Amino acid sequence: MKTYLPARFLVERNAERCIRCKVCTNQCSFDVHSYDSEEDCIQSREENCVGCHRCVIFCPTRAITIRKNPLEYRENYNWRPEVIEDIIKQAETGGVLLTGMGDDKAQRIYWDHLVLNASQVTNPSIDPLREPMELTTFLGRKPDRVELSDDLSLKTEIAPQVKLEVPVMFAAMSYGAVSLHVQESLARAATEAGTLWNTGEGGLHPRLYKYGKNTIVQVASGRFGVHAEYLNAGAVVEIKIGQGAKPGIGGHLPGEKVSAEVSRTRMIPEGTDALSPAPQHDIYSIEDLSQLIYALKEATNYTKPISVKIAAVHNSAAIASGIVRAGADIVVLDGLRGATGAAPKVIRDNVGIPIEMALASVDARLRQEGIRNQASIVISGGIRSAGDVAKAIALGADAVNIGTAALIALGCTVCQQCHTGKCAWGICTSDLFLTKRINPDIGAERVYNLLRGWSVELKDIMGGLGVNAVESLRGNRHHLRGIGLTDTELNILGVQMAGS
Repeated sequence: MKTYLPARFLVERNAERCIRCKVCTNQCSFDVHSYDSEEDCIQSREENCVGCHRCVIFCPTRAITIRKNPLEYRENYNWRPEVIEDIIKQAETGGVLLTGMGDDKAQRIYWDHLVLNASQVTNPSIDPLREPMELTTFLGRKPDRVELSDDLSLKTEIAPQVKLEVPVMFAAMSYGAVSLHVQESLARAATEAGTLWNTGEGGLHPRLYKYGKNTIVQVASGRFGVHAEYLNAGAVVEIKIGQGAKPGIGGHLPGEKVSAEVSRTRMIPEGTDALSPAPQHDIYSIEDLSQLIYALKEATNYTKPISVKIAAVHNSAAIASGIVRAGADIVVLDGLRGATGAAPKVIRDNVGIPIEMALASVDARLRQEGIRNQASIVISGGIRSAGDVAKAIALGADAVNIGTAALIALGCTVCQQCHTGKCAWGICTSDLFLTKRINPDIGAERVYNLLRGWSVELKDIMGGLGVNAVESLRGNRHHLRGIGLTDTELNILGVQMAGS
């Protein structure tokens, strides 16, 4: 017995405006629209609609409107419509419910409960239009002290560093999870902006090797696409232990998205699911992690910083301390609002902690142990604006990663269908017909524009704070105040209540 769920969205078509041009039928990758030649009309399968709005935007006569279905179940706070529909789906399939993007539940967004200070008279603000403002930051291990020779040349050996012209990088999004055109857009934008993009766990397509100086190459549990040339192609090598959208479990790229090109790049059979095991099977302790870190340093001749990425969980501070002591140069924390191409819905919505809490606790722990300078901290998971970036740096981050924000700049409408491989915007798909919808020239320009806009805003914020360098903001929680937070939350974040 099949239970028919009500359509989540209603497709309304203005018959007087519709000219039967069939643009909607060609643009929809979810088979919502179809042309009936006998009736000379466009029909809609509303049960297929995911609310991506591509048909609305491309309709030349503005004849289409997509609305949420107002049909409601009997009101019940516990048994909400989403819960009922999830149970019905599992009763029919017996499988795990997959979803894309990040946690969409009403978890508290602490960025919105933090405000920044502003300079007034005794510590005047700085005009970013007339005074130099420094956004440059360096990622990597810093020495405890710097010694100079008699001729004033640097005597202390400095570990490998990477220079960022803006403290914003692109989060890991693997080839297959996103299209090659998306990766190329990010790589070109990163090169233009003087920052880094991340391959994710899917290897590096040969077309993108030329962007190596602005690339982070990732080594995950599946070791997809990992070989010596790959490791030496990037500026940073990142060991992925976990990610915010699915802490404690492995990666999953559905077989429908493993095209011939993805297969060659990942070095797996075409059409098969790419399953990364939950643990890396050579890492069961900090000592094991240390061995892999130094193996990667040996493989890259000690010329690149090694990064370790973990999901934000309750003991992130202790884990980060171990990671730094194991020899990592960068610690990456990914919070529960971090997005993904495919994750079990139950994991995405119930596992992990907000990135703000993890960042504050990790920065405080490393400072208490006197090892904060031995590694940079990078965070990700729901960064939406230059304001979020500034608050993250004040809480202790050296830089942030953005994923969803970058995809939105490319056209994503967050319809959460990434796992289907049918992305109507050509972003999370390997379908060659759909991937053409992303033009790397236009995509790179749009993402670069986003970074440029945020850079200008960051300089405005810093000027208002009375600081002229991002170094002066890093970890300076005196610039932050909390609003609507409990004493416990303020204590964990290490900030004072507004007005104090």
